[in-house]
Amino acid sequence: MNALTRCLDLYWHSSIGKKLIVAVTGAFLVLFLAGHLAGNLLIYKGPEAFNEYAYLLHHMLHGAGIWFFRILMLGAVFAHVAATISLTRKNRLARKSYEHQATIQASRSSRTMILSGLTILAFLVYHILHFTVRAGNEYNNPAIYSYIIDGKEAHNAWLMVIHGFQWAPATLFYVVAMTLLCSHLIHGVGSIFQTLGWRTKKNAGLIKQISVGYSLVIWIGFISIPVAIFVFPGFFEALASRAH
Repeated sequence: MNALTRCLDLYWHSSIGKKLIVAVTGAFLVLFLAGHLAGNLLIYKGPEAFNEYAYLLHHMLHGAGIWFFRILMLGAVFAHVAATISLTRKNRLARKSYEHQATIQASRSSRTMILSGLTILAFLVYHILHFTVRAGNEYNNPAIYSYIIDGKEAHNAWLMVIHGFQWAPATLFYVVAMTLLCSHLIHGVGSIFQTLGWRTKKNAGLIKQISVGYSLVIWIGFISIPVAIFVFPGFFEALASRAH
């Protein structure tokens, strides 16, 4: 074991190291959510805008960019979940010798974060299988899901999303997962500031407001898409017909 490996091993097995991993990966994922939402909201502009956005993402660096980012994101998710579970187990063992009401309450909060986090992870796997791998559906069928952008044939990602959220179970699962995600964010965003040493007694109230406000924007933005597609199909049919 060389010096770098030993250093990384010691860092991982320290509570401070794990907390920093959770904070840094959490901050990355929080910023990713904002960018992802901004792109997803193009669904309301119609097939042209959304498909051009999807085409750009899938052809960055000749197609390598999207895979680099996917690997980076999945690595961040894995490190975030693994470090959080490890910290929770370590804290739970430390509490056993001096449990009282405050620590019991903290333990419940931790359990909620773990359960919501694992549910979100399960949703992420489903989301990738549904729209990225496109398993168990016809989303790869060019006869249905093809779109011409600047004379080049591309995937009609807009129509894929519309069809995907016309299925009630997918829409319901998405809404539940986004609700849990935002519950997770309310606590998580504040924890990032605290771990990085940016939260003080003076700004604690402001950080709480930022956490709640950001989580609410993310929740409304993300769930509006499947709900609108499922409840108002005529609106999206009009967008599709206007694009032709």
